[in-house]
Amino acid sequence: MDFMQFLDMVLHVDKMGQLIEQYGTLIYVVLFAIVFCETAFVIFPFLPGDSLLFIAGTFCAAGAMDPWFLIAILLFASISGNSINYWIGSTVGHKVMASNSRWIDKAALEKTHAFYEKHGGKTIVLARFTPIVRTFAPFVAGFSEMSHRNFQFYNVLGAILWIVSLVLAGYYFGHIPLIKNNLSIIVMVGVGAAIVPIILGLAWKFGRKLFVKKSS
Repeated sequence: MDFMQFLDMVLHVDKMGQLIEQYGTLIYVVLFAIVFCETAFVIFPFLPGDSLLFIAGTFCAAGAMDPWFLIAILLFASISGNSINYWIGSTVGHKVMASNSRWIDKAALEKTHAFYEKHGGKTIVLARFTPIVRTFAPFVAGFSEMSHRNFQFYNVLGAILWIVSLVLAGYYFGHIPLIKNNLSIIVMVGVGAAIVPIILGLAWKFGRKLFVKKSS
């Protein structure tokens, strides 16, 4: 699988069946990589998460993949991804916050930090079901100096609830005609939930800077 095919998989997860037919068990590696990258690195908040898990579950129901093996490898991907993200946050988090890197959405980081300060460890669990915040939460926990033991407890709990619930939701409900025939819409909703807040955030920043510039 070359990079363009991988990118097509990321952007059109509803076409997962074509890749399963072409690459067979290699699809497990692709799904592992997507979930791992989304949870491990703050520069990938746009990767599909919820929609990917749900659609993967629908293909498990069709017999294309083994649901329990899929759940196992995705649990490993999400737990290890969050752990690496936590380590990165604890190591270089303050430097990243002080930098002006265009690769990092600092507004999203600051919002996640405020949410984390208010809700504590629950954020790690709740963030699993929230696009964008899901990617930033472990990083924020790291540079906020949350204890590693507490982090791992919520990390594992959140991963189990997120992976198991969405894969099994796809497995048990993905065969319903209304859902099965509208997978593209489900994907677009999932992608939109991740991308629209970023676009709105950038537009707000641009508008605020423009207003301040005109006022001065």
